[in-house]
Amino acid sequence: MEWRDEGIILGTRRHGETSAILELMTREHGRHLGLVRGGRSRRMQPLLQAGNRVDVIWRARMDEHLGMMQVEPVSFSAARLIEQPVALYGLQLAASHLRLLPERDPHQNLFEILAVILEHCEDTMIAGELLLRFEVLMLEELGFGLDLKSCAATGIASDLTYVSPKSGRAVSRDAGAPWADKLLVMPPFMVSSNIRALSMTEISDAFRLTSFFFTRHVWEPRAQKAPEARDGFLNAIARSLKNSDGESASAEERPVHHE
Repeated sequence: MEWRDEGIILGTRRHGETSAILELMTREHGRHLGLVRGGRSRRMQPLLQAGNRVDVIWRARMDEHLGMMQVEPVSFSAARLIEQPVALYGLQLAASHLRLLPERDPHQNLFEILAVILEHCEDTMIAGELLLRFEVLMLEELGFGLDLKSCAATGIASDLTYVSPKSGRAVSRDAGAPWADKLLVMPPFMVSSNIRALSMTEISDAFRLTSFFFTRHVWEPRAQKAPEARDGFLNAIARSLKNSDGESASAEERPVHHE
């Protein structure tokens, strides 16, 4: 058995004295593990860092075996990511979500958006938007997709400002007004990729929305909690925005928590 693909490194763990087990998100073969001989050597360690993009050849005697991986660099992103808390937590969060999927199950759209996230992680707001879209796509890939195209009550496709916690469908401002306290707030940027997030409040509202459906459909049924990297990511965004506005981020600032 043999294939060649492009992959983004999600993590590694040691195996024996000199080897490493590499975890990749690949374009065509999904999340995949493999053994890299000599993966703990000085030559290989800088390459086998989370966030780096590699060309990989996987070989095994039988398809169900762990198999061996040969990797060559495509781009080095790890050093840049480590220096930016938003990027580092974002990669950790994306990796946690990808581990919810069956190993070796292809999800090319998730690979593509992960690659875009790594390219644009220097821009705090764009990183927040992209991770939010990644979560929406994750829900869809897991079979719990949201319907944000039109109002569940009226069918109109404009002024969509809420999501029903029961159906996961969008609701317009007027139709949802009588039940606003029972609906989930949906910021405008969730409706269209042409709309930019304008504030930390919008980012936080959007992640609170996806958190509700992850908790109901994914985390609680699997006896899991939200990844710790999720709060870390949102707090890193909040601190970055404060600093960019010329305000110092104090140790006493209230962290963002999404139940």
